[in-house]
Amino acid sequence: MKRVVILGRGGAGKSTLAATLGTATGIPVSELDKHFWGPDLEATPPDRWADVQRELARADQWIMDGDLGPYDVLEVRLREADTILLLDYSFPRCAWQALRRSRERADFWLWVWSWRRRSRPLLLQAITAHAPEAKLHVLRNPRTTARLVAQVRDDRTDGPS
Repeated sequence: MKRVVILGRGGAGKSTLAATLGTATGIPVSELDKHFWGPDLEATPPDRWADVQRELARADQWIMDGDLGPYDVLEVRLREADTILLLDYSFPRCAWQALRRSRERADFWLWVWSWRRRSRPLLLQAITAHAPEAKLHVLRNPRTTARLVAQVRDDRTDGPS
């Protein structure tokens, strides 16, 4: 696990998981929302967004968290990933987390509501097409995510650095 992409519905905890894994592994974390959204929540144009991701992916190790839905140019980071974590949490859990975190625009809520039906199949197709060699972990709840994090910590403690 050296190049990790974390995907999932808004409010699933992608950034929290990235920070936890970054601490556990020492791998640098790039929160993609911070690179993608401008000051007035304007989206980075697709060609520029692809360039930004290529630059971030040049590093030997990284964790990139973010699922930008219809705005994303996902294949750029998928091609470089060796591990993909897909947080496939329920709508109620994600909606509650998103409500606690901040106010969101209507397009965000539409994406969160329809994520499993619309976005998830497209993500899985993109993973199959652009990251066939990457290890995919589909995490359906916080318990399975915690088990994965514990395993990563154990592997780092027991294995070679």
